[in-house]
Amino acid sequence: MRRARPVPSAGAPYPPPRSAGQRGPSVPVNTAESDVSAVLKSTAPKSAVRNDAVPNDTVPETGTTVSADRRRRNVRLARLGVVGATAATGLALCCAPAFAHVSVQPEGPAAKGGYATVSFKVPNERDQASTTKLEVSFPEEHPLASVMPQPVPGWKAKVTKSTLDKPLESHGKKITEVVSKVTWTADGKGVEPGFFQKFPLSLGQLPEDSDELVFKAVQTYSDKEVVRWIEPQQEGQPEPENPAPVLQLTAAEEEGHSHGGGTDADKAAEGKSGEKSAESASGDDGGSDTTARVLGIAGIVVGVAGVAFGVLAGRRRTS
Repeated sequence: MRRARPVPSAGAPYPPPRSAGQRGPSVPVNTAESDVSAVLKSTAPKSAVRNDAVPNDTVPETGTTVSADRRRRNVRLARLGVVGATAATGLALCCAPAFAHVSVQPEGPAAKGGYATVSFKVPNERDQASTTKLEVSFPEEHPLASVMPQPVPGWKAKVTKSTLDKPLESHGKKITEVVSKVTWTADGKGVEPGFFQKFPLSLGQLPEDSDELVFKAVQTYSDKEVVRWIEPQQEGQPEPENPAPVLQLTAAEEEGHSHGGGTDADKAAEGKSGEKSAESASGDDGGSDTTARVLGIAGIVVGVAGVAFGVLAGRRRTS
Protein backbone atom coordinates (compact mmCIF):
# COMPACT_ATOMS: atom_id res chain seq x y z
CA MET A 1 0.00 0.00 0.00
CA ARG A 2 1.50 3.42 -1.09
CA ARG A 3 2.10 5.92 1.64
CA ALA A 4 0.82 9.43 1.37
CA ARG A 5 3.48 12.18 1.02
CA PRO A 6 3.81 14.15 4.24
CA VAL A 7 2.57 17.71 4.17
CA PRO A 8 5.00 20.19 5.75
CA SER A 9 3.80 22.32 8.57
CA ALA A 10 3.52 26.09 8.41
CA GLY A 11 6.95 26.67 9.99
CA ALA A 12 8.85 23.90 8.23
CA PRO A 13 11.48 24.78 5.51
CA TYR A 14 10.25 24.45 1.93
CA PRO A 15 10.94 22.54 -0.26
CA PRO A 16 11.45 19.37 1.85
CA PRO A 17 15.00 17.98 1.99
CA ARG A 18 15.91 15.37 -0.61
CA SER A 19 16.33 11.73 0.33
CA ALA A 20 19.54 9.80 -0.34
CA GLY A 21 18.27 8.31 -3.62
CA GLN A 22 16.32 11.33 -4.85
CA ARG A 23 17.65 13.40 -7.80
CA GLY A 24 16.89 17.05 -8.42
CA PRO A 25 14.73 19.29 -6.28
CA SER A 26 11.23 18.24 -5.34
CA VAL A 27 9.00 21.14 -6.37
CA PRO A 28 5.20 20.75 -5.96
CA VAL A 29 2.96 21.98 -8.72
CA ASN A 30 1.42 24.68 -6.54
CA THR A 31 4.77 26.22 -5.49
CA ALA A 32 4.70 29.95 -4.92
CA GLU A 33 6.53 32.21 -7.41
CA SER A 34 9.06 33.40 -4.83
CA ASP A 35 9.86 29.80 -3.81
CA VAL A 36 10.51 28.82 -7.45
CA SER A 37 12.98 31.71 -7.83
CA ALA A 38 14.78 30.56 -4.69
CA VAL A 39 15.05 26.97 -5.98
CA LEU A 40 16.29 28.06 -9.43
CA LYS A 41 18.90 30.32 -7.86
CA SER A 42 20.15 27.52 -5.60
CA THR A 43 20.57 25.09 -8.51
CA ALA A 44 21.86 27.52 -11.19
CA PRO A 45 25.55 27.52 -12.23
CA LYS A 46 27.80 29.97 -10.43
CA SER A 47 28.64 31.81 -13.66
CA ALA A 48 24.95 32.69 -14.14
CA VAL A 49 24.54 34.22 -10.70
CA ARG A 50 25.65 37.85 -10.39
CA ASN A 51 26.90 38.81 -7.01
CA ASP A 52 27.38 42.49 -6.32
CA ALA A 53 29.99 41.72 -3.69
CA VAL A 54 32.58 40.49 -6.24
CA PRO A 55 36.16 40.13 -5.01
CA ASN A 56 38.78 42.50 -6.43
CA ASP A 57 40.32 39.78 -8.58
CA THR A 58 37.04 38.72 -10.24
CA VAL A 59 35.63 40.36 -13.39
CA PRO A 60 31.80 40.74 -12.81
CA GLU A 61 30.85 40.48 -16.49
CA THR A 62 32.46 37.06 -17.05
CA GLY A 63 33.15 35.71 -13.57
CA THR A 64 36.80 35.16 -14.66
CA THR A 65 39.34 35.23 -11.87
CA VAL A 66 42.49 37.27 -12.56
CA SER A 67 45.55 36.27 -10.58
CA ALA A 68 47.54 38.85 -8.65
CA ASP A 69 50.66 38.14 -10.76
CA ARG A 70 48.79 38.77 -13.98
CA ARG A 71 47.35 42.04 -12.68
CA ARG A 72 50.81 43.24 -11.64
CA ARG A 73 52.20 42.26 -15.05
CA ASN A 74 49.49 44.20 -16.85
CA VAL A 75 50.16 47.28 -14.73
CA ARG A 76 53.88 47.09 -15.56
CA LEU A 77 53.14 46.76 -19.29
CA ALA A 78 50.84 49.76 -19.21
CA ARG A 79 53.48 51.83 -17.40
CA LEU A 80 56.13 50.80 -19.93
CA GLY A 81 53.83 51.93 -22.75
CA VAL A 82 53.35 55.36 -21.17
CA VAL A 83 57.10 55.77 -20.53
CA GLY A 84 57.91 54.77 -24.12
CA ALA A 85 55.41 57.25 -25.54
CA THR A 86 56.77 60.06 -23.36
CA ALA A 87 60.38 59.33 -24.31
CA ALA A 88 59.53 59.15 -28.00
CA THR A 89 57.69 62.46 -27.87
CA GLY A 90 60.66 64.11 -26.20
CA LEU A 91 63.01 62.64 -28.80
CA ALA A 92 60.87 63.95 -31.63
CA LEU A 93 60.71 67.43 -30.08
CA CYS A 94 64.46 67.50 -29.56
CA CYS A 95 65.22 66.44 -33.10
CA ALA A 96 62.75 68.70 -34.88
CA PRO A 97 64.68 71.97 -34.47
CA ALA A 98 67.78 70.42 -36.06
CA PHE A 99 66.35 70.97 -39.57
CA ALA A 100 63.87 73.79 -38.95
CA HIS A 101 66.12 76.83 -38.49
CA VAL A 102 67.09 79.48 -40.98
CA SER A 103 70.86 78.98 -41.19
CA VAL A 104 73.88 80.32 -43.06
CA GLN A 105 76.75 78.22 -44.45
CA PRO A 106 79.83 79.21 -46.47
CA GLU A 107 80.27 77.72 -49.94
CA GLY A 108 84.00 77.35 -49.50
CA PRO A 109 86.35 79.03 -47.00
CA ALA A 110 85.14 82.03 -44.98
CA ALA A 111 88.48 83.34 -43.77
CA LYS A 112 89.00 86.45 -41.68
CA GLY A 113 89.92 89.46 -43.79
CA GLY A 114 88.85 87.76 -47.02
CA TYR A 115 85.80 87.33 -49.21
CA ALA A 116 83.34 84.45 -49.23
CA THR A 117 80.18 83.19 -50.86
CA VAL A 118 77.56 82.10 -48.34
CA SER A 119 74.04 80.68 -48.61
CA PHE A 120 71.10 81.29 -46.32
CA LYS A 121 69.11 78.07 -46.12
CA VAL A 122 65.38 78.57 -45.52
CA PRO A 123 63.22 75.48 -44.81
CA ASN A 124 59.43 75.71 -44.81
CA GLU A 125 58.06 74.70 -41.39
CA ARG A 126 54.36 75.02 -42.14
CA ASP A 127 52.01 72.45 -43.71
CA GLN A 128 49.41 74.90 -45.01
CA ALA A 129 51.50 77.94 -46.03
CA SER A 130 54.51 78.81 -48.22
CA THR A 131 57.48 81.04 -47.47
CA THR A 132 57.10 84.14 -49.63
CA LYS A 133 59.64 86.57 -48.16
CA LEU A 134 63.05 86.55 -46.45
CA GLU A 135 64.82 89.56 -44.91
CA VAL A 136 68.45 89.28 -43.78
CA SER A 137 69.94 92.11 -41.74
CA PHE A 138 73.72 92.49 -41.42
CA PRO A 139 75.61 93.11 -38.16
CA GLU A 140 76.16 96.81 -37.53
CA GLU A 141 79.29 96.20 -35.44
CA HIS A 142 80.99 94.55 -38.44
CA PRO A 143 79.88 96.41 -41.60
CA LEU A 144 80.73 94.78 -44.93
CA ALA A 145 81.92 96.92 -47.83
CA SER A 146 80.76 94.48 -50.51
CA VAL A 147 77.49 92.48 -50.54
CA MET A 148 76.16 91.06 -53.80
CA PRO A 149 73.15 88.68 -54.08
CA GLN A 150 73.12 85.90 -56.63
CA PRO A 151 69.92 85.73 -58.74
CA VAL A 152 67.47 83.07 -57.54
CA PRO A 153 64.80 81.92 -60.02
CA GLY A 154 61.31 82.92 -58.86
CA TRP A 155 62.61 85.50 -56.39
CA LYS A 156 63.33 89.23 -56.54
CA ALA A 157 66.22 90.60 -54.45
CA LYS A 158 66.33 94.12 -53.01
CA VAL A 159 69.47 95.59 -51.45
CA THR A 160 69.12 98.26 -48.74
CA LYS A 161 72.10 100.47 -47.86
CA SER A 162 72.84 102.70 -44.90
CA THR A 163 75.34 105.49 -44.27
CA LEU A 164 78.23 104.83 -41.93
CA ASP A 165 79.13 107.16 -39.10
CA LYS A 166 82.78 106.23 -39.62
CA PRO A 167 83.83 105.48 -43.23
CA LEU A 168 85.57 102.22 -44.09
CA GLU A 169 88.71 101.91 -46.16
CA SER A 170 88.84 99.13 -48.74
CA HIS A 171 91.54 98.80 -51.42
CA GLY A 172 92.61 102.38 -50.84
CA LYS A 173 89.09 103.77 -51.13
CA LYS A 174 86.84 105.19 -48.45
CA ILE A 175 83.43 103.51 -48.14
CA THR A 176 80.65 105.65 -46.66
CA GLU A 177 77.69 103.36 -47.50
CA VAL A 178 77.29 99.65 -46.82
CA VAL A 179 74.55 97.12 -47.31
CA SER A 180 72.44 96.81 -44.15
CA LYS A 181 69.74 94.43 -45.41
CA VAL A 182 68.86 92.16 -48.33
CA THR A 183 65.22 91.23 -48.97
CA TRP A 184 64.05 88.39 -51.21
CA THR A 185 60.40 88.37 -52.31
CA ALA A 186 58.80 85.49 -54.20
CA ASP A 187 57.37 86.15 -57.65
CA GLY A 188 55.31 82.95 -57.55
CA LYS A 189 54.46 80.32 -54.94
CA GLY A 190 57.69 80.69 -52.96
CA VAL A 191 59.03 77.86 -50.80
CA GLU A 192 56.17 75.36 -50.58
CA PRO A 193 55.58 72.91 -47.69
CA GLY A 194 58.15 70.13 -47.61
CA PHE A 195 60.85 72.12 -49.46
CA PHE A 196 63.70 74.51 -48.72
CA GLN A 197 65.48 77.25 -50.66
CA LYS A 198 69.04 78.61 -50.63
CA PHE A 199 69.78 82.32 -51.08
CA PRO A 200 73.47 82.92 -52.03
CA LEU A 201 75.43 86.10 -51.26
CA SER A 202 78.98 87.25 -51.95
CA LEU A 203 80.39 88.98 -48.85
CA GLY A 204 83.54 90.92 -48.06
CA GLN A 205 85.73 92.08 -46.64
CA LEU A 206 85.16 89.80 -43.63
CA PRO A 207 86.29 91.20 -40.25
CA GLU A 208 89.68 90.21 -38.88
CA ASP A 209 88.84 90.81 -35.21
CA SER A 210 85.88 88.40 -34.87
CA ASP A 211 85.36 84.66 -35.03
CA GLU A 212 81.79 84.89 -36.30
CA LEU A 213 79.15 87.07 -37.91
CA VAL A 214 75.64 87.05 -36.42
CA PHE A 215 72.81 87.92 -38.80
CA LYS A 216 69.12 88.51 -38.21
CA ALA A 217 66.58 86.81 -40.47
CA VAL A 218 62.83 87.41 -40.76
CA GLN A 219 60.74 84.74 -42.52
CA THR A 220 57.26 85.59 -43.82
CA TYR A 221 54.63 83.02 -44.87
CA SER A 222 51.79 83.29 -47.37
CA ASP A 223 49.25 83.40 -44.52
CA LYS A 224 50.99 86.58 -43.17
CA GLU A 225 52.70 84.74 -40.31
CA VAL A 226 56.13 86.17 -39.46
CA VAL A 227 58.93 84.24 -37.74
CA ARG A 228 61.92 86.24 -36.47
CA TRP A 229 65.21 84.33 -36.32
CA ILE A 230 67.01 86.96 -34.24
CA GLU A 231 67.87 85.39 -30.86
CA PRO A 232 71.65 85.15 -30.22
CA GLN A 233 73.13 82.03 -28.74
CA GLN A 234 74.40 82.64 -25.18
CA GLU A 235 77.46 80.68 -24.09
CA GLY A 236 76.58 77.85 -21.73
CA GLN A 237 72.84 78.26 -22.33
CA PRO A 238 70.39 76.03 -24.26
CA GLU A 239 69.71 76.92 -27.85
CA PRO A 240 67.00 79.60 -28.11
CA GLU A 241 63.67 78.90 -29.76
CA ASN A 242 64.41 81.15 -32.76
CA PRO A 243 68.22 81.31 -33.05
CA ALA A 244 69.86 83.87 -35.32
CA PRO A 245 71.96 82.58 -38.26
CA VAL A 246 75.68 82.55 -37.40
CA LEU A 247 78.56 82.44 -39.90
CA GLN A 248 81.72 80.92 -38.41
CA LEU A 249 84.97 82.48 -39.67
CA THR A 250 88.20 80.56 -40.14
CA ALA A 251 91.79 81.69 -39.64
CA ALA A 252 93.11 84.34 -42.02
CA GLU A 253 94.58 83.02 -45.26
CA GLU A 254 98.05 83.80 -46.52
CA GLU A 255 98.53 87.21 -48.10
CA GLY A 256 97.85 87.13 -51.81
CA HIS A 257 94.98 84.64 -51.54
CA SER A 258 92.53 86.67 -49.50
CA HIS A 259 91.40 88.85 -52.42
CA GLY A 260 91.68 86.30 -55.20
CA GLY A 261 95.32 87.17 -56.08
CA GLY A 262 98.25 84.87 -56.82
CA THR A 263 99.35 82.88 -59.84
CA ASP A 264 97.09 80.99 -62.18
CA ALA A 265 98.13 77.72 -60.56
CA ASP A 266 97.29 79.11 -57.15
CA LYS A 267 93.89 80.29 -58.39
CA ALA A 268 93.14 76.90 -59.94
CA ALA A 269 94.13 75.10 -56.73
CA GLU A 270 92.06 77.51 -54.67
CA GLY A 271 89.07 77.00 -56.96
CA LYS A 272 89.25 73.21 -56.62
CA SER A 273 89.63 73.52 -52.86
CA GLY A 274 86.59 75.79 -52.70
CA GLU A 275 84.50 73.37 -54.75
CA LYS A 276 85.46 70.45 -52.51
CA SER A 277 84.69 72.45 -49.37
CA ALA A 278 81.33 73.51 -50.76
CA GLU A 279 80.44 69.92 -51.62
CA SER A 280 81.56 68.80 -48.16
CA ALA A 281 79.54 71.52 -46.44
CA SER A 282 76.48 70.70 -48.53
CA GLY A 283 76.86 66.99 -47.79
CA ASP A 284 77.27 67.58 -44.06
CA ASP A 285 74.25 69.88 -44.02
CA GLY A 286 72.10 67.35 -45.86
CA GLY A 287 73.39 64.51 -43.70
CA SER A 288 72.50 66.30 -40.47
CA ASP A 289 69.02 67.05 -41.82
CA THR A 290 68.52 63.42 -42.85
CA THR A 291 69.72 62.15 -39.47
CA ALA A 292 67.42 64.53 -37.63
CA ARG A 293 64.44 63.53 -39.74
CA VAL A 294 65.14 59.80 -39.25
CA LEU A 295 65.44 60.26 -35.48
CA GLY A 296 62.26 62.32 -35.37
CA ILE A 297 60.29 59.73 -37.36
CA ALA A 298 61.71 56.89 -35.26
CA GLY A 299 60.68 58.71 -32.10
CA ILE A 300 57.13 59.16 -33.37
CA VAL A 301 56.88 55.47 -34.35
CA VAL A 302 58.14 54.35 -30.93
CA GLY A 303 55.66 56.70 -29.26
CA VAL A 304 52.71 55.32 -31.23
CA ALA A 305 53.81 51.76 -30.48
CA GLY A 306 54.10 52.58 -26.78
CA VAL A 307 50.62 54.06 -26.63
CA ALA A 308 49.15 51.06 -28.48
CA PHE A 309 50.99 48.69 -26.14
CA GLY A 310 49.59 50.49 -23.11
CA VAL A 311 46.04 50.38 -24.48
CA LEU A 312 46.25 46.64 -25.22
CA ALA A 313 47.64 45.96 -21.76
CA GLY A 314 44.75 47.89 -20.24
CA ARG A 315 42.23 45.88 -22.23
CA ARG A 316 43.81 42.61 -21.13
CA ARG A 317 43.20 43.60 -17.55
CA THR A 318 39.47 43.68 -18.18
CA SER A 319 39.27 40.58 -20.40
